[in-house]
Amino acid sequence: MFIIGLTGNIGTGKSTVMKLLAELGAETIDADRVAHEVMEPGGPAYLKVIGAFGKDIVKPDGAIDRKRLGEVVFRDAARLRQLEQVVHPVVEERIVERLQANEKPVLVIEAIKLIEAGLTALCNEVWVVTSPEPVQRARLKQTRGMGDAEARMRINAQPPQAEKVKAAGVVIENTGSLDELKQKVTAEWARVQAALSSQTTSV
Repeated sequence: MFIIGLTGNIGTGKSTVMKLLAELGAETIDADRVAHEVMEPGGPAYLKVIGAFGKDIVKPDGAIDRKRLGEVVFRDAARLRQLEQVVHPVVEERIVERLQANEKPVLVIEAIKLIEAGLTALCNEVWVVTSPEPVQRARLKQTRGMGDAEARMRINAQPPQAEKVKAAGVVIENTGSLDELKQKVTAEWARVQAALSSQTTSV
């Protein structure tokens, strides 16, 4: 199994890249979705998160109010680190379980904190998706309905894209159209397939 770690800051289009890879035949794991699952009522991180952030983040139905939680952590770097320390280990456990159950030759782990959470240790290759900040802001406004101030806050709450690029084996610049992005992803997919084919032949 060849594992691709896919990351990039908010609004760069990494989720779109993951969808394209899924269409090409990869198995995919969305770490953010896994984080949602582990924080659901009864999930392994549910009580830990409430214990760390209080009952104010709990909705009347008992679920964690992720919007309220986001408002807290994205305004305070220390609180964001606290949340990550609670959630990341549980998410990694779930991801490892899914890796062990996977039967496809290529699997993609998409995680905005792939590098910071140490998930690169699970990967054969790290792909980083990048975009200029004005493009990021425009996407956040269009796809998530954010105002300019909130978009800037979310972007500035994350490490600079250049830090992720330093850890990348592959950098995909997402500055153009969807067709252009698809061409880049397809080319990298073909390279991976060729490498896997070569390994199989040599064995």
